[in-house]
Amino acid sequence: MSEVNTSSIPTLPPAMDSLPHARNSAALSVVAAGLGQLYNRQWGKGFILLAMYALGLYFAITRLGHALWGLTTLGEQKQQMKLVGKVYQPIAGDHSIFLMVQGLIVLFVVFLLVLLYAASIRDAYRIGKLREQGIAPKPFIETLKFVNDKWFPYMILSAPLLFVLFFTVLPIVFSILIAFTDYSSPNHLPPANLVNWVGITNFLDLFQLSAWAKTFYGVFTWTITWAVLSTVTTFFGGFAIALLVQQKFVRFKSFWRTLYMLPFAIPSFVSLLIMRNFFNTQFGPVNQYLRWFGIEGPEWLADPFWAKVTVLIVNFWLGFPISMLLIMGILTTIPREQYEAAEVDGASPIQRFRMITFPSVMYSLAPILIGTFAGNVNNFGVIFLLTGGNPANSEYQFAGETDLLITWLYKLSITNGKYNFASVISIMIFVIIAGLSIWNFRRTKAFKEEETYR
Repeated sequence: MSEVNTSSIPTLPPAMDSLPHARNSAALSVVAAGLGQLYNRQWGKGFILLAMYALGLYFAITRLGHALWGLTTLGEQKQQMKLVGKVYQPIAGDHSIFLMVQGLIVLFVVFLLVLLYAASIRDAYRIGKLREQGIAPKPFIETLKFVNDKWFPYMILSAPLLFVLFFTVLPIVFSILIAFTDYSSPNHLPPANLVNWVGITNFLDLFQLSAWAKTFYGVFTWTITWAVLSTVTTFFGGFAIALLVQQKFVRFKSFWRTLYMLPFAIPSFVSLLIMRNFFNTQFGPVNQYLRWFGIEGPEWLADPFWAKVTVLIVNFWLGFPISMLLIMGILTTIPREQYEAAEVDGASPIQRFRMITFPSVMYSLAPILIGTFAGNVNNFGVIFLLTGGNPANSEYQFAGETDLLITWLYKLSITNGKYNFASVISIMIFVIIAGLSIWNFRRTKAFKEEETYR
C-alpha cells in the first residue's frame, strides 16, 4: 500500500482545534454576563459581573415595561374628585411629566447595563484568545492592580461622565421631548390634566400662526443683531484701548490697566442694577445732567430704539475689559523684530497694524470671539436685569422689544407656563448657536492649520 502524502492537507492550529476558549467564553457571556469569566477561571471578576447582571436583569424586568408604557402614553388616568361619603376626595392619577422623567431614567440605566453586558462579552472573548495562546488569565488581585495602573484616569473620569449623562444629557433629551407635547397651562398641567404627544404641531404653529411667527422672527432678528453688535463693540473697543495703553508714550500703564478692569471686577448684577437707575428717564443722573445743558434726554428704557441702544452701551461697559486683557496678553507675544523690519521697509502705522497686529490677534482670539458671539446670543443677565425685555410690544406673544430668545424662553416657561413652546425655542437656540459656531470655527485660520498638521 502506498503511503498518503499528508503534508499538503491544511490543518487547523492546535489551539483553535482543541481549545476553542474564545468562542465558548463569549457564548457563555451572551447567556449571562460573568459566565465567560468563570469559564476562563476568573472567579472574582466573574461573580461580580454575574451579580451585576442579575441585578440589571431584575431592574429591567421590573421597570422597563412600565417605563415604556409611561413614555408612549404619558398616562391614562388624570386626577379626579370622588365622592366618599359626603365629602369629595382627590383620587391620584398619572403624572405625565413624572412618567416621562422616570421613563428616561430607566432607559438611561438600561443603556448603561447593555454597555456593561457588551463589555463583558468582549472581555471574555479576549481572555479566551489569550488562553488559546497559552497565556494564563491574571488573578483577580492582578486584574485590580492592572486596572488601577492603566485605567485609573478613566475610572476618575467615569464619575463625572455619569453626572453629565444624568444631569446634562437627560435634561436635554427631556426638553426636546417636551417640544413634541401639549404641556402648557392651564389646560394641560398635570396631575389635574394629562399631557399628550402632538408631534411637530408646536413647530408648525411657531412658524405658521401669525402671532407666534411675528414674535419669533422679531425676537430672532433682534437676537442676532444684538449678538453681532455686542460682540463687535466689546472686541474692538477692548482692542482700541489695549493698543492705546501699550503705546510707548503712554505713562502709568499699570494704573490704566487697573482702572479699565474695574467694570469687570464688580459683580455684573450690581452694575446692571445701578445702570438701570442711572438711565431712569425721570430720576436718572444721565437725563438730569442733560437738563442742566437744556437738553431733554430720551426715554432710555421706555423707547424701543433707545432701549436697544442702552443695553448695547451697558454691555460694552461690562464686556470690553476682558477683551482688552486678552489682547494685551497677545500683543506682548508679538516679536518687536517684526515691527522694526516693517518700519525699515517704510510701512506706515496703519499698514503695520493691518499686516502684523490684527492677524496675530485674530489668529489667537478668533475661536474665543466665536464663543463670545454664542454667549451673547444667550446673554440673559444684561437684558433681564436692565430692561426685563421691555418696552412691551402689543403684537408680540409674551415678549418685549428688547427680549432675546433666551429671555423670551424664560417668560414662556417660568412666567406663563408655555413649556411646549419654550422647549421649541430652546431647540431653535441650540440649532442657531451650534450651526453658526461650527460654521465660523471651521473657517478660522487656527482650525485650518490644525487640520493641515494632522
